[in-house]
Amino acid sequence: MTDPGPMDRYSNPLTERYASAEMSRIFSPAVKFGTWRRLWLALAESQRELGLNIDDAALDEMRERLDTIDLDRAAELERELRHDVMAHVHHFGEVAPAARAIIHLGATSNFVTDNTELIQQRDALTLVRDRIVAVVGALAGFAREHRALPCLGYTHFQPAQPTTVGKRATLWIQDLLLDLEEVEHRLATLRFRGTRGTTGTEASFLQLFDGDHGKVEELGRLVARRMGFERLYPVTGQTYPRKVDYAILSSLAGVAASASKFSHDLRLLAHMREVEEPFERKQIGSSAMPYKRNPMRSERIGALARHVIALTIDPAFTAATQWLERSLDDSANRRIAIPEAFLATDALLLIQHNVADGLIVRPAMIRRRLLEELPFMATESILMAAARRGGDRQELHERIRTHSVAAGERIKGEGAENDLIERIAADDAFGLSRAEIDETMDPSRHVGRAPQQVDAFLAEWVDPVLERYGRGAEAPELRV
Repeated sequence: MTDPGPMDRYSNPLTERYASAEMSRIFSPAVKFGTWRRLWLALAESQRELGLNIDDAALDEMRERLDTIDLDRAAELERELRHDVMAHVHHFGEVAPAARAIIHLGATSNFVTDNTELIQQRDALTLVRDRIVAVVGALAGFAREHRALPCLGYTHFQPAQPTTVGKRATLWIQDLLLDLEEVEHRLATLRFRGTRGTTGTEASFLQLFDGDHGKVEELGRLVARRMGFERLYPVTGQTYPRKVDYAILSSLAGVAASASKFSHDLRLLAHMREVEEPFERKQIGSSAMPYKRNPMRSERIGALARHVIALTIDPAFTAATQWLERSLDDSANRRIAIPEAFLATDALLLIQHNVADGLIVRPAMIRRRLLEELPFMATESILMAAARRGGDRQELHERIRTHSVAAGERIKGEGAENDLIERIAADDAFGLSRAEIDETMDPSRHVGRAPQQVDAFLAEWVDPVLERYGRGAEAPELRV
């Protein structure tokens, strides 16, 4: 049968369209199987260090052939042996014949599979951490630039008290900082499975070292250090605790939730023409409606975030259904869920960085919408000023209520301009000049401490993070 070629095969959009080459490489066959070989080398080096008879030629050949991997040959062996790890043990032995007898000595399959996955998740979490910091840096510049630009605030998506564009951005940043803390915690507490054997008892290694428990314990520590880990899980079955996967993917889901919240906010703001995502000169918003400017980047963030959040149920079920020392019903699921969660998180953070770095602010539209609602919000200041002039607070309150209802009906019933201020200025009961009333309409008088909150938040919480990690790379160009 003729090979149909890639055009006739499903390809994963995460690797083909969205995720970075860096994240894709972490979960690539080259890295996976190359790490297996490095683990076998670390095991052999550590075993020799502790006194096993392993000669220089075996180690030298292993080192020289770490990346001499023929995937076609490995696949051929797997079809014959029906075991992926043993296929690669045999293949490594073929290219490093001097080491054939000691490759995988005393180990079970999860020595390479689980430890490799822990290494992959460590490296992938580190990349996610850096992506978060890059988005924080882009949003920090945006928040600082627009720290004092008044805009209409919303609760329940109904007009509420004014805030500033920069203050709203700090809410997005704070979510990401909480995610950063979570990712940092996962990195700090991630451990190595080590050399535990078939059911986690280290029985095979105890036999290799003639019952020397100290050497068996030291073997695990030596291999872990060679692979960049200082700590091991204190006990395991055949696998490392599957709760680890659930905790890590839950942290990724937190990142996804923050990005999704940002994307939903931006879609609402784009609808009101206040803040928009970047839109390139030749970009097409709709195949049918040439005038459209759809927020497709924000929508893509939301779509990918939904996938990451949904994937957390996979490791939850896996952790909940592991039988005794291990069950193999985790394997196929984890091969899909874990890489996809990282690839999708990487993708949505790249898009968020791109969007955050190129946000378009429309001050005229922001002011126009704010001024449409500001008369209602300024009534409290007008009430206080009139009461200080000797007016009856309760009577004035009722007059404002009556005028507000009438102005609101005019806006909603007739589509007319808000004339609340004109109504109040014409009411002698308030005893205020038009100039005095107009003074209360300065938007900056109604944003409270928003600009100062932005300054303090950036100085105390954001700048230390950016100084610790650096401000990250420039915003990426989107692949599609």
